[in-house]
Amino acid sequence: MKINTPYLLFLGDAPDPLAAKVAQGICDWRPEFALGQYRLPGCQADMVLPDMSPKEAYAAGARTAVVGVANRGGIISEDWQAFLQEALNSGLDLAAGLHQRLADIPVLQETANALGRSLFDVRHPSQTFDVGNGKKRRGKRLLPVGSDCSCGKMYTTLALEKAMRERGMNADFRATGQTGILITGDGVSVDAVVADFISGAVEALSPDNADDHWDLIEGQGSLYHPSFAGVTAGLIHGAQADALVLCHEPTRTHMRGLPHYPIPPLASVMTLSLSMAQLTNPAARFCGISLNTSQLDADAAERHVRTLEDEFSLPCVDPVRHGVGRLIDALDDGCS
Repeated sequence: MKINTPYLLFLGDAPDPLAAKVAQGICDWRPEFALGQYRLPGCQADMVLPDMSPKEAYAAGARTAVVGVANRGGIISEDWQAFLQEALNSGLDLAAGLHQRLADIPVLQETANALGRSLFDVRHPSQTFDVGNGKKRRGKRLLPVGSDCSCGKMYTTLALEKAMRERGMNADFRATGQTGILITGDGVSVDAVVADFISGAVEALSPDNADDHWDLIEGQGSLYHPSFAGVTAGLIHGAQADALVLCHEPTRTHMRGLPHYPIPPLASVMTLSLSMAQLTNPAARFCGISLNTSQLDADAAERHVRTLEDEFSLPCVDPVRHGVGRLIDALDDGCS
């Protein structure tokens, strides 16, 4: 799917800033897409953007109203529907990454059909894909893999794209989840693709490209997470990555949501990930480690970085504290 930008960000009745994390991600990584915001009474989130009505936003150039807030259960509440219908009537398309589809709300679908507007349910792919074929593609590809879910894979990949472009490199982030799609305006949410077609979807997302071009493919899940390993496997095979980056949150003791499954040893994660990646690209190599050290003080974070660098002989960084320059240098020097 290809979503028209820029956006009017709908913050709804978010009870706190964390509830508007999708909108925050867009503001952090694609500020040029974030034209304005709309908040319902009682909203406790603020992106420090102009407050605009849908009509004002359309006149200012916005082309899509994005639901930038998530509520419990991913439901489009009745309180939101009046705004969403007003946005359609004002000329805007709608986009959301919730479990409930915009298209399943009759009044929104009927209004969109009557006005020729588009509804983007980014968690639910609208296109079909071929099965993966594993054929070699031109261009270069990087994929982050995780010791767990939600440990920094998207953040690392977006940070790499920004830093590589600043160096004048030919690089693009390829979104594979709903938040990444809303940040970039393009991509496919692979966790909603039928299992047989996940690798084919990733091949389609990252087709042949120029020899110097890097596709930075957003990672998902973990091969060691019993709930999501199937998605991760299909993503790894379809990516045909030349470079892998291990992502890890060092304070976790168990897999997210599964207290009975401990975090695996990082060496095991790397060995299994590399074995899986080399099925479709025998030249795949690890080029670095990316840590989310937000729960550690500066001294503890530095100790973790040094320990992992000594253990694996790879550059190790926290993208927030250190940037990702050393990971890019490793790409230039060749992966280990």
